[in-house]
Amino acid sequence: MNTIGCFLSIRTGEKLRDGRGAMINLRMGQRVSRIVRLTLPVILFAFTLVLARADEPTVTAVLTSSETEVDRPVQLQIKVTGDNNATPPNDITVDGLDIRYTGQSQLVEGRNFRFTYSFVYNYTILPLKAGSFIIPSQNVRTGNGNLHTPALTLNVAPNDNGATRSGRANRPGNGSANPVDEKKILFCELVIPKTSAYVGQPIPAEIRIGLNTRVPHRLIDGATLSGQGFTTQRMQNPEQTLESINGRSYEIVTFKTAITPVKSGKLELTAKDARAVIQVPRRNGARPRSPFDLFGMDDPFNDPFFADPFAGMGEQREVKFSSDTTTVEVKPLPPNAPATFAGAVGNFSLAAEVKPKTAQVGDPLTVTANISGRGNFDRVTAPSLESERGWHTYPPSANFKADDDIGISGTKTFELVLTPNESKKAVPPLIFTYFDPLKESYVTLRSDQLAVVVQGGAAPSATPAIASGSGAPPGPSAQPARPQSQDILYQLTEHGRWDKAFTPVMMTPTFWGAQAVPLLGLLGVFGWKTRQRRLQNRERQRRAAWENETAELQRKLRRGEDPADRYFAEAMRLVQLKTALLASPNGGVEPNTVDAETAVAAFDLPEEKQLQMRELFRRSDELRYSGRPNGNGIVAEQTRRDLLELIESLS
Repeated sequence: MNTIGCFLSIRTGEKLRDGRGAMINLRMGQRVSRIVRLTLPVILFAFTLVLARADEPTVTAVLTSSETEVDRPVQLQIKVTGDNNATPPNDITVDGLDIRYTGQSQLVEGRNFRFTYSFVYNYTILPLKAGSFIIPSQNVRTGNGNLHTPALTLNVAPNDNGATRSGRANRPGNGSANPVDEKKILFCELVIPKTSAYVGQPIPAEIRIGLNTRVPHRLIDGATLSGQGFTTQRMQNPEQTLESINGRSYEIVTFKTAITPVKSGKLELTAKDARAVIQVPRRNGARPRSPFDLFGMDDPFNDPFFADPFAGMGEQREVKFSSDTTTVEVKPLPPNAPATFAGAVGNFSLAAEVKPKTAQVGDPLTVTANISGRGNFDRVTAPSLESERGWHTYPPSANFKADDDIGISGTKTFELVLTPNESKKAVPPLIFTYFDPLKESYVTLRSDQLAVVVQGGAAPSATPAIASGSGAPPGPSAQPARPQSQDILYQLTEHGRWDKAFTPVMMTPTFWGAQAVPLLGLLGVFGWKTRQRRLQNRERQRRAAWENETAELQRKLRRGEDPADRYFAEAMRLVQLKTALLASPNGGVEPNTVDAETAVAAFDLPEEKQLQMRELFRRSDELRYSGRPNGNGIVAEQTRRDLLELIESLS
């Protein structure tokens, strides 16, 4: 009160001491500041509790109507409040009800300046038969745990008004109060240009769905091909056009695919179960209840297509419709197919080239073969060599580039890696066989020989002089050896030098030469022992280097960070090192000379391990020489475990 009086006095010009007024104002400001500091945390804590309580998620579920008729859909709504990442049930299964998820919406509600955010998950329930049905409690996953909706009951009465089911149109005389000819509103047709084909021959096909543009509509699902004895290509995104049929304008949705028969006989095909929502006149003038009136939202079927001035005079209906059945006569392929035929049917051409043009024996050559045309490219395999003598082949790689939307025309490229085992001047021709439906016969394509220059060859055989173990081959001027005596011709009784003086043995060169032989032998043994020690030290060093490399490779394989080509190469190198260390204690076996069969024999592996060992060497060679970027990815976890188990078993 004093502060207020002081303040008024200063404002009205009363004379008060400036020091006393400033002191009062300062004390009042300090009190207000202290009150704010004490009450602000309390206010913030209370506000936090309110927000935390508001964020606790809740769930509820309702039906737009608990009573309906057969083929008359109702809506199921699951409302989640307080969690924007809730996971509703994907499939709700009740015998006699077709329940499908139709989307979600967001709802914002405000009351007394307090806003709540909810998500409504919508399901359409189409009754298939009459009766009383219980929709069980559903589990909804939220950030705070699982929540459960209440169980709901739906009573379905028989349809006495002639309602349609599975998209069959109402016809006059079936008891419908408002008959509708759905064939004038929508249709489905299957277009196949051929009525006969061979087994394996691809046939283009189109599924055309027409929707009358004067009737509000919405296409839900396209039709699927139904039948037995064929395979289909995956359908691409449909094309949409406008066409005028019998004076009516239709929106045409076209799905393209290709059909490949797999057995002979009659092939019956149907484009089945396309689904759409259309607006038709309301039955008996009844106004259906909006599915989202409970939550204050719009009907999910009430999209812009249905926003017309006469919307109140009609109702939305989900219908299924199918095409008529089309029959194709499938003929079997002629017998006695060539051995090189692998199932390709169509019309193709073959072109091939090789790189590089020059190489040494054992160096890889890459042959690129392009097979172009029209047919079932999924059965087009790599061409084979006319003769594989003197060549070692590796599994080919394949790449297909389509020229159309359905993948029955284009070019399939194969890369074959060959290694020559001897000198060569050309790569043999490539052979590819297919069946031509127009000619009704098998056709074998044969490429030209691909010129190459392969130098080198097998090591020359040993000469007779080397084979006999002599020190050096005889020169061209060598004298023939004298023939040895066959028998003693006569007995010697006299010697021409017996009459000479006697010389002591110790003074003869022969004696000292004989004494020098043991000395030289001793020196030779000493030198040989010295050399053996040096060689053993060198072999020990080399084996130590192999053991260090083995340990390092094992660590790298356990980490598994290298791409596939390097990983398999390191695994094969580790097997070679272990085989060399086991098979030759003195280091006589080089790791680079170890192949799969040598490793299998060295460790005496069981049959299953033998197959894994051969597959390891084959896969390593394939990734090294296949000529394609197929070794850039990381090896799968299961494959790495199998390889590590195989390598660790080598002991």
